[in-house]
Amino acid sequence: METHSMVNAMHASVILEWHWGTISLAILTLTVSITALLHLLIHHRDHRSAGFWFALIVFSPLIGACLYGLLGINFVRRRGQQYRGNIGPAYHEPLPDFPSFADTDPLQLERDGLLAITLDRISRFHFSESNDVTPLVNGDEAMPAMLEAIRQAQTSIALSSYIFEATHIGAQFVEALTEAHQRGVEVRVMVDDAGTRYSWPPITRVLRKRGVLVRRFMPNRFVLRLLTMNLRNHKKILVVDGFIGFTGGMNIREGNMLARNPAHPVQDLHFKIIGPVVAQMQGVFAEDWQFCAGEILEGPAWFPPIEPAGKTHVLGIVDGPDEDLEVMPVALFAALSAATDRVCVMTPYFLPTVILMAALKLCATRGVKVTIVTPAKNNIPVVSWAARTLYAELLEAGCHIYESPGPFDHSKMLLIDGTWSCIGSTNWDPRSLRLNFEFNLACRCHTLNAQLASIFEAKKQASQEITLDALKDTSTSIRLRNGLARLFIPVL
Repeated sequence: METHSMVNAMHASVILEWHWGTISLAILTLTVSITALLHLLIHHRDHRSAGFWFALIVFSPLIGACLYGLLGINFVRRRGQQYRGNIGPAYHEPLPDFPSFADTDPLQLERDGLLAITLDRISRFHFSESNDVTPLVNGDEAMPAMLEAIRQAQTSIALSSYIFEATHIGAQFVEALTEAHQRGVEVRVMVDDAGTRYSWPPITRVLRKRGVLVRRFMPNRFVLRLLTMNLRNHKKILVVDGFIGFTGGMNIREGNMLARNPAHPVQDLHFKIIGPVVAQMQGVFAEDWQFCAGEILEGPAWFPPIEPAGKTHVLGIVDGPDEDLEVMPVALFAALSAATDRVCVMTPYFLPTVILMAALKLCATRGVKVTIVTPAKNNIPVVSWAARTLYAELLEAGCHIYESPGPFDHSKMLLIDGTWSCIGSTNWDPRSLRLNFEFNLACRCHTLNAQLASIFEAKKQASQEITLDALKDTSTSIRLRNGLARLFIPVL
């Protein structure tokens, strides 16, 4: 009898504990879900992704709220005002001066001047005159040029990359940076924390052993990593001696060296920049470096006087999920709105926002020839699947879409008419347009535009045009797969 009573008591205790556990879990779920919903309703600015997150939180309360906390909230605020001078945030006042373009066509001059003023107001920087911008195709052209600049460095080297492998071509960078450090050059290297996981050994470990100052952007501390897994520094910036710059979309990895027949070849574009705009690039790096290392970079070693070097007007455009939130999407929209003749888009990941989709379709409606080139086979297949669901409405509006053959093409450019070129690190997808830290250059130059148009045309000629008939012939199973992928566009 006594044993039976003890068993009953134990059962009652277990049931009570189970009830308290269930109640506690319910309270936790309710609290976390309500908190997530309140934050979503008050702070989230994109109504489409807000609807996605709202439904996920409501129908899967605890999991949805946790995913929203990990993927949908920006916890980062950087303060880099010392590198921004008197230029305030986006849409700063007063109205910038009309850029001194040298065209003889008054109508073209007025149109370009208005776009220049718009972009100037959107960016934290002002347009810089007298720059030289040289396209570098694939790592075969870009990497030797970057290495030569590092080997000739006299005072300073600032290098920021999303991915930086320590082996193969990366090993040559390690040697060049080490030699520069040993001869007294001030060297600072910054690599995104997520980017260090693409190869072994981590570049940060290798450089640190060589005595080179290196930092990870958002280092892997478990809680911080979970909270900032989307906020990646996707910029690619190299500035040597404060007046020679390189930027674009290229990471430092063997795959870019196509002439070496790498195991995973990647096509890409990079650019060598000489002229006053390099100071803007240096300022962007210095702001990120202070955020990562707490060190302020200043003085003539980092910011020397820069002489005019060419005829290209260039404006740096910084974009990121902090003080520069959604600057680049607005700049792209402004550029598309100004187009009168042609728009050429090349991007490895084509998942434009609703606003950019509308702008592309409106361009075609106005009689502007819109051509989009994107890879046929993506290194992230789900992105290609989702992108294909966007093709039909663009084709119906009169846009032309081409899918390029392998090797995978990571190149990015936007060409407007015969004058404007937008180059840099930004892809046309939600992650790049809203969640990553990016850097781009808006360039006004007929010669540069013609050079890039030639590259674009060659890639287009090698690509397969997508037609509405081809889309209609897609099997039901593929359509279902693509439609499922489309549901996840807000987090791709």
